[in-house]
Amino acid sequence: MTFDYDLFVIGTGPGGLAAAKKAASYGVRVAIAEQENIGGTCVNRGCIPKKLIVYAADFAQENQIAQSYGWSQCERYFDWTLFMKSVHRQIEHINYSFCQELRKAQIEIIKERATFVDNHTLDLNGHQVTADKILIAVGARPNKPNISGIEYAITSREMFHLPYLPKRLAIIGGGYIGAEFSSMMQAFGCKVTLIETDEMMLSGFDNDIRSGVQESLRNRGIRILTNSTAQEITHLDEGWLLTTTGDRVQTIAADTILVATGFSPNTKNIGLEKAKVEVGEQGEIKVNEYYCTSQKNIFAVGDCINRLQLTPVAKAEGIAFANKVFGNNPQTVNYDYVPSAVFSRPEGAGVGMTEAKAREKFGDRVKCYSTQFQPLLYQLVKQETPAMMKLVVDDHSQQVLGAHMLGENAAEIIQTLAVAIRQGITRQDLNETIGIHPTIAENFLSLG
Repeated sequence: MTFDYDLFVIGTGPGGLAAAKKAASYGVRVAIAEQENIGGTCVNRGCIPKKLIVYAADFAQENQIAQSYGWSQCERYFDWTLFMKSVHRQIEHINYSFCQELRKAQIEIIKERATFVDNHTLDLNGHQVTADKILIAVGARPNKPNISGIEYAITSREMFHLPYLPKRLAIIGGGYIGAEFSSMMQAFGCKVTLIETDEMMLSGFDNDIRSGVQESLRNRGIRILTNSTAQEITHLDEGWLLTTTGDRVQTIAADTILVATGFSPNTKNIGLEKAKVEVGEQGEIKVNEYYCTSQKNIFAVGDCINRLQLTPVAKAEGIAFANKVFGNNPQTVNYDYVPSAVFSRPEGAGVGMTEAKAREKFGDRVKCYSTQFQPLLYQLVKQETPAMMKLVVDDHSQQVLGAHMLGENAAEIIQTLAVAIRQGITRQDLNETIGIHPTIAENFLSLG
């Protein structure tokens, strides 16, 4: 049978883009469909605009310590509307760059929603096309809890289109999105309340990172309600009232309520049943180690499968898929040493095993080395801004199982350690390495 395309990719997030470009490099005919802006969640309503807001919020933090470094006090005003116009211009520039890259690689861009007709046929708003291989890279959508009044709440998607800064912001969910937005918006002068169902926010991170971020955010004036669950949202004349249950009933008045309770695979209503593609209980597409679904010619990568929902992971999966299917170079993605970070202030990051996970696997063989200190930047400032570094070590082999950090440039520092930890570095290797003084990173070389 002759097909219109060798590969048809549904979705232009990081996984879809990486797969399409890699497949095209092997000389196959590729098309990619996207009903929204190219780049997916990360570029348009996630990592990129969020990090730009983090930078904007950092100026507010820096302004607070400037006097300690000899700068005279001056009044400055933050213009949210002007700033967000700059952010969206940058996103448009990235969108344009992606389009140019795809066209240069001779990949056809189809600005339509794609749904399955069968395992080789897709419908594009009434027009059908066929493909030998199909890759699903549709990403994930924000979750919303099923509570009364939830329609009044927004998700991270809408946070990037707020017409003005809220005076009172309530955040449901203490994951990395909740932590980051609480940190940023407080720096802009918002009164922030965060609701977390667990004892500590940032599930999945090492407990020392979790407690460190939580304590620091509280010290900055962010109200954090732990062991609490959002129950109801009601309308007020001047905003909303959020009621919670848990250790005790709380009511929070807010101008804006952000739901940050994670993401679910965006696989509804794309016709997977017509293609006989098997999905799990949460709608995640089931794949094998080479990202093949229950249909041998249909594949899936990124946030719509049951792996790690991270941009670099999706890229790696897309490239691995294309290398296997079109490059005759079978490869899999190693998920054991994927670094992750939360861009709150303070910043937290980690790679490898948390202390809890290591003790689950190795028990008493695990030994942790950690230090807490005041970074040089803040030693002229009255406020306490501690940094923390931690190594999780197998005490028998001295192999470093994980590294975790709280503080300035944590993500950049942990990312460089990821390569060494993946290669089996030992604590002695770190101790024998000479660092650069004075830097924060040098403290990792002398732990224990």
